[in-house]
Amino acid sequence: MNLYVGNLPWQATEEELEAHFAQAGPVKAVRIITEGRSGRSKGFGFVEMESSEGGQSAIDSLNGKDFGGRELRVDTATERQRS
Repeated sequence: MNLYVGNLPWQATEEELEAHFAQAGPVKAVRIITEGRSGRSKGFGFVEMESSEGGQSAIDSLNGKDFGGRELRVDTATERQRS
């Protein structure tokens, strides 16, 4: 299950995010979106959980909870519309 994770702290690393989400279940992949030129985090990313159950558990247990001083926004990721 692919999850959107918003309101990330600017200094968060993919390793920290993976460890945080591993509390809810096995994590398959983590990607923090960065600006092309500066490489600075845009404050959101995606976490792919190995199962739907792990994904739902992550949403239920981590959405609105503190991570590095900010309240995470965790929801099911939706496909981006191509124009």
